Amino acid sequence: MSLITWIVLFCLLGGVLSVLAAALFLVLSEARRGTLLPHLISFATGTLLGAAFLGLLPHALELAADSDVHAIPLAVLLGLLGFFLLEKLVIWRHCHEDHCEVHGSEPVDHPQSTGTLILIGDGLHNFLDGILIAGAFLTDVHLGIVTSLAVAAHEIPQEVGDFAVLLHSGFTRGRAFFYNVLSSLTTVIGGVLAWYALQDVQHILPYVLAVAASSFIYIAVADLIPTLHQRVEGRAMLQQVVLISAGVLIIFAAHSTLH
Repeated sequence: MSLITWIVLFCLLGGVLSVLAAALFLVLSEARRGTLLPHLISFATGTLLGAAFLGLLPHALELAADSDVHAIPLAVLLGLLGFFLLEKLVIWRHCHEDHCEVHGSEPVDHPQSTGTLILIGDGLHNFLDGILIAGAFLTDVHLGIVTSLAVAAHEIPQEVGDFAVLLHSGFTRGRAFFYNVLSSLTTVIGGVLAWYALQDVQHILPYVLAVAASSFIYIAVADLIPTLHQRVEGRAMLQQVVLISAGVLIIFAAHSTLH
């Protein structure tokens, strides 16, 4: 199978399939969703951290020339600061529950412009995910698969939150699903464009991987983990540790098996 086929297939996995999974998740009762969503977030945290520290960063350091090794941590740091600024501008915003900090603590009717903003931000996020997936595949097919799995794992709880905001903004379930699918297709666009562009600039691949790692680390530490801190009881903490560990172990096992 050609490399571009791998990229397109796994961009679809990280984009469209996560929307489908989120749509199926919303069919469940609100009580059931409230029970399962924290578990998904815990697992996604583990997969993101595992992919960043066990896959992306080691490959970035391997590809970097000896003189550029110190530039990789700098790229990660700049990436973290960049994602912080993007989130401050409400372009990069993840919401992993029905009523989150940005969209209010009570169920309210949001103007449709809020839903439109969510779709634009999600489209940009998915486009960047496609670039990161393509960069990983151009480095190593196995790394591309692991990166795509981590993207899909964190996209599901994000899409659940996006669906909730769209519904509160006045979108019907059908329209919310349709526009979310369209938004997710930007992952494929980003992946295909990156495949064409990055082939001629292989020397920047280590930095693409470093930015991908910083993206995963930022999402896990700034977005997901604060959500987990909302539950402080001992049983919840144990569940979170187990599921985060499971996410890391699955990425480790997948990376080791594929190699």
